[in-house]
Amino acid sequence: MIVFKPAAGEGSCATVWLRPNRALSHRSLSRLAWGLAAVVVATGLIGAHQGNVFAPLFALIEAGVMAWLLGMVWRSGSRGERITVDADLLDVEVLPGHRHTRFQSAWVRVLLARGSDRNRLLLASHGSELEIGAFLADEERTEVWRKLGQMLAQANAPRVQKVNDGSDDSI
Repeated sequence: MIVFKPAAGEGSCATVWLRPNRALSHRSLSRLAWGLAAVVVATGLIGAHQGNVFAPLFALIEAGVMAWLLGMVWRSGSRGERITVDADLLDVEVLPGHRHTRFQSAWVRVLLARGSDRNRLLLASHGSELEIGAFLADEERTEVWRKLGQMLAQANAPRVQKVNDGSDDSI
């Protein structure tokens, strides 16, 4: 998921939020885990009824491990990146770790490196590179590449100021 927040005015920051796409809400995930656990436990009880006395124990262990793994996968979807661009600085904050990487916005290049299996979106400046949006689809990475290029061009555009030198140019 990509959210663009353009700069509101002169000297303000433009922000891009990058987050993985999620198919389930927390409530839906909970319902899914409980439904799968019910099926596994029912299967274990059927096995116990047919003479396998250990089936309910293994079913409970499997249901617990499955719920734990589903929770881990769902929590991995909470990661994201916040990219802030202004006239002086491009700041990338990786969430939830709150790791910051800063580049001078006048020197940073946004690169779309074509690979064999997927494109990589890179920010490069002064010999260092940072990959962003690794969790996005190729089309989304291309969209972010274009938009970040436009945002950097807009942030680094020369500022034109009208100077009044006191002379009157009107005839």
